[in-house]
Amino acid sequence: MSAKSIFWTVIVVVLAGAAFAIYAPDRIEPLSPQAAALARQARARILPPEPAATATQAEAPVPVDAETAARKDFTVVLENLGQVAAYNTVTVKARVDGQIMRIAFKEGQAVKAGDLLAEIDPRPFQATLDQVEAKKRQDEANLSNAKLDLTRYSTLVKQNFASRQQFDTQNSTVNQLIAQIAADAAAIDAAKVQLGYTRITAPLTGRVGYRLIDQGNMVAASQQTGIVVIDQLHPIAVTFPAPEEQVGEINALMKQGEAKVTVKTTDGQPLSTGVLEVVDNHIDTATGTVTLKARFDNTDDKLWPGLAVIADLTLGVDKQAVVVPTAAVQHGVQGLFVYVIGDDNKVSVRKVKVAHENTREAAIAEGLSGGEKIVTNGQALLRPGSLVAIQTADSRS
Repeated sequence: MSAKSIFWTVIVVVLAGAAFAIYAPDRIEPLSPQAAALARQARARILPPEPAATATQAEAPVPVDAETAARKDFTVVLENLGQVAAYNTVTVKARVDGQIMRIAFKEGQAVKAGDLLAEIDPRPFQATLDQVEAKKRQDEANLSNAKLDLTRYSTLVKQNFASRQQFDTQNSTVNQLIAQIAADAAAIDAAKVQLGYTRITAPLTGRVGYRLIDQGNMVAASQQTGIVVIDQLHPIAVTFPAPEEQVGEINALMKQGEAKVTVKTTDGQPLSTGVLEVVDNHIDTATGTVTLKARFDNTDDKLWPGLAVIADLTLGVDKQAVVVPTAAVQHGVQGLFVYVIGDDNKVSVRKVKVAHENTREAAIAEGLSGGEKIVTNGQALLRPGSLVAIQTADSRS
């Protein structure tokens, strides 16, 4: 390579290094701080400064959804999660000892009060009944003979052929036999009751569950395990809590008449309508709630014990209240507020007080008079004075 070629090669390398240093002075600063400083000075003289954002640059409007605060009747509803329960539940148990000879129901079967469920071997109890009935007949025969003797003694006493003592003894014997026959009658009644207990019948109308004991097993009146559990489903009950602050309002509503309760599934599908029947006699201090119980006819069997539902208790109607979507009400450090859109499409903060609310709407007690345009979606990007653009169906698509 000639000296001229070497010279120009060195010149090109030097110029390339200088250009790189001017473009990225931070990259060469670890190698030579002095060279980096010179490169920054050269960059400042060669490259024009970047234009800075000006305060007068136009602010982009924030897209929001909005609705108008309207005056209308607001149905005040207490809404809470509840659970369906059988109106009555009975665990059917044996009342005498013996062997199960027959199971007369099918699992899950609907039964009526008095239907036969199971039968215990009745033979020992029938034998006992036969014994006490025979004993009564024996005592009745003895009583008949004793009365005849008493009549004879009565005649003999008058003729002085028998002593008064013999007459009194015979009279006592008659009375003893009368008492014995009364005891026999009571023993017969008791034996009939025990014999009746061998037929186990449904104490109420409802639906039986799983069989708890099989045919052929021995049962005893003292054992805890039952034969089957019956749940009354018509009517059926729903229990749900209510805040302690509304106990007085609920009690006043019950005094006026039947308080309407509607239930729906957890995803909002309506199920049935019933009436509030019971307000518990104490407030749970741990939760600050009182338990309510409502009754439903449940003729279509849509309600089932254990089902989780949403219970709505109608407390009344707030006439011509200012109503806004619940999503419009925001929680701040100083309380509840909404964003109100002005004529210039800029928002302002308006403090409000909520009288009643549900999952969809809120009745405003203070802060709005009706007719204001309220932001219902997009509040996260807003601040007082923000310019907004109200979205339409076309703009969303």
